[in-house]
Amino acid sequence: MSLTPIRRRTAAAALTAALLVPLAACSSGDDTKKDTAGSTASGTASAAPRVNLTVLAAASLTDVFKTAGAAYEKSHPGTKLVFSFAGSQELVAQVAQGSPADVLVTADTKSMDKVKADTGTPAIIAKNRLVIATGEGNPFKVDDLRDLADTKLKVVLAAPEVPAGKYSKQILDKQSVTVKPVSQEPNVRAVLSKVELGEADAGLVYRTDAESAKDKVDAVEIPDDQNAIAKYPAATIKESRNAEAAAAFVAWLSSPEGQKILQDAGFQKP
Repeated sequence: MSLTPIRRRTAAAALTAALLVPLAACSSGDDTKKDTAGSTASGTASAAPRVNLTVLAAASLTDVFKTAGAAYEKSHPGTKLVFSFAGSQELVAQVAQGSPADVLVTADTKSMDKVKADTGTPAIIAKNRLVIATGEGNPFKVDDLRDLADTKLKVVLAAPEVPAGKYSKQILDKQSVTVKPVSQEPNVRAVLSKVELGEADAGLVYRTDAESAKDKVDAVEIPDDQNAIAKYPAATIKESRNAEAAAAFVAWLSSPEGQKILQDAGFQKP
């Protein structure tokens, strides 16, 4: 028996639908897998761990830690370093008051000792020495520590409670040199700034500070037997919410890569 045109069209439509169902199912399954895979891959990427580490660091580390931070972030893409630079005495006060931070690096061991109950075991990452910073060209012909006693010179020092101020007092007392500074600054970078701007004729700063501004100041070396050695301890802060990442950064500072950056900036081996 032959089919009428209407019945033939109906049968053809039914057959076409029957053939398309499996294809649609396969297509849908593939798309679902692709979407799921894409979503999973995207989700994995967006879920990459991101750690913001707050590092409290002595002012004399300002330039070198910016360089070190960039290198560290490049090799540790999940970590972002946020630096806070100030005099060591200010940083220690922040830690003692419970300010949120992850790592502390001071310019002397005595400052670090004041918060030993709040930090992990510190590691010395670098050493430094003092120099006499003068205006470019050393216009007042400062040759040694004794010249700083000249009352005609405007000399600026770090405050006594600042590591650089303690070291300055130590070496001046050792040479029996009495200096009447025109100001005592809250950190060694402020001392350097006064000399750079011509607001002081000379000042005692770390060798690395003078090196960072060598186009604006001259550095008069102080003999080793008259000088003091500044030690820089680094430690994790016990209340850190990123203890593992903080410990990794402190360890990296003593690594070959970290040490090269520090020593290239003029710091001495620990």
